[in-house]
Amino acid sequence: MEPQVQWMTAGVELPRMDFRKLEHWIAQVAMSHNRTAYTLNYMFCSDDEILRVNRQFLRHDYFTDIITFDYCTGALLRGDIFISLDTVRSNAEDLGQDYERELLRVIVHGVLHLCGINDKGPGEREIMERAENDALLLFDSLDK
Repeated sequence: MEPQVQWMTAGVELPRMDFRKLEHWIAQVAMSHNRTAYTLNYMFCSDDEILRVNRQFLRHDYFTDIITFDYCTGALLRGDIFISLDTVRSNAEDLGQDYERELLRVIVHGVLHLCGINDKGPGEREIMERAENDALLLFDSLDK
């Protein structure tokens, strides 16, 4: 079952991506964590918009690349995922990474949060990075 995914924008252009491949990949990543990707809403936005969302809903006063709102029910993944394309671009530059690759990492980062992987506590960042890297390898294998 392919997930129901909405790809939306607020104040930015929709990135050029193979959304069918992304949806298949998201479903595969969820399955690898014993979950089912069900309903996901991605909102690509600007730094200004993600800062507004961060302030309004999380009471955080800083920019970020992603905010994930978790509405999961059991093993069904449901959520709203806001991604600042501005921050993704600046992070890619800072890290010396390809923008498209960094965007894929952030897209799957939200899915991994919905699968129950955190990145704020001791040792959690490394677990998240390993899961992101595994997911990116899976993405690469879909072309073969």
